[in-house]
Amino acid sequence: MIVFRHADARYPFLPESRGQPAARWHARGEGPVAYFSETPDGAWAEFLRHEEITDPADLAGVVRSIWAVELPVPPATAPRLPVAMMTGGTSTYPTCRAEARRIRARAPGLVAPSAALLPQTPSGFRADGGLRPAAPRRARVFVLFGAQPSLVGWCACAAGRPRSDLLGRVRRLS
Repeated sequence: MIVFRHADARYPFLPESRGQPAARWHARGEGPVAYFSETPDGAWAEFLRHEEITDPADLAGVVRSIWAVELPVPPATAPRLPVAMMTGGTSTYPTCRAEARRIRARAPGLVAPSAALLPQTPSGFRADGGLRPAAPRRARVFVLFGAQPSLVGWCACAAGRPRSDLLGRVRRLS
């Protein structure tokens, strides 16, 4: 399966340090933990949500890489939490982290709904008399615990920014 990840262009596409900043599925010191999205829009949405970017004018200052990464065996373990908890704001992070610790004891990773993309919004495009939105699809995030030196990634975009029409599909963080 090919998945996508945004990254600061100055660094490798995967975290390698236990000291990576905390996020939904891990606390500081529990890394490295790698997060992947099913689509490039999902990867961009994760960045936009985290950075709380809502104004199209702010996109001009964004310079990120997008990586396509092959996951030979995507994680299949889903958290036992309500969707609202898995897609909520930062106040839900402690509960998500506790569930991730439970999963980490038994599995190499987890799969969860995207917290960043609003559900049932178009994903991708079709070429049909011009560019047309494709049908909505469920957006998922794959999380892998620990270093992942065997994963292969391809830089799909070395220094880019998301399209402004994506802003309306991003679930706000707070």
